[in-house]
Amino acid sequence: MTCEITGISSMATRLILAELAGHYERRTGCRAAIVSMGGVEAARLVRAGEPTDVVVLASDVIGQLESEGHVLAGSRVDFARSGIAIAVRAGTSRPSIRDEEAVKQAILAARKISYSTGPSGNHLQRLWTRWGLVDVIAERIVQAPPGVPVGALVARGDADLGFQQLSELMNVPGIEVLGPLPEAIQSVTVFSAAVSRATTKADEARGFATYLASLETAEVKRRNGMEPA
Repeated sequence: MTCEITGISSMATRLILAELAGHYERRTGCRAAIVSMGGVEAARLVRAGEPTDVVVLASDVIGQLESEGHVLAGSRVDFARSGIAIAVRAGTSRPSIRDEEAVKQAILAARKISYSTGPSGNHLQRLWTRWGLVDVIAERIVQAPPGVPVGALVARGDADLGFQQLSELMNVPGIEVLGPLPEAIQSVTVFSAAVSRATTKADEARGFATYLASLETAEVKRRNGMEPA
């Protein structure tokens, strides 16, 4: 009998999961079909009982889903770590992001600033609150709709600065990644896989989640802008 499992993930891990699912199928003969979308929508679907086998989201969201009984207790596997990066439109000036003050000044100088929903966006909102910039830049904020890459908004000129997980900014045409947020204001998100309560293939789902955290997957994660967890 052919093995096939399904999964739901946020966009941040989309490219990594697509590549690793291919490796996993060649290695085991089991196909993993993962659908990626905005993290908020993914969590909503899981809470609504969407039929799926594996759930891949930020570790804090997986923790909430586990406490609510939507993923199987004890099935969570942390597999990747991701920091926030900054991008500008290709061919435009490259502001300094060497330290916290430089990033703050780049934001103040930008006509429009874009960020996404999810962990990176939550971190930026906290950062802007600490800097006292919430009201100052409120009319210049362009929040990317769920599932829409921040890089796409930057590429077409809707924003001068874009903030998102490095894995989501990499390889977007029409932009240049300036680099990661400085360490003093960086926020690293851990991504986890867990077995959905709705699964009928718990063993197969656990097998795929375990594979995601294995040593042999490290190079794929690094090539796609993340580090092993």
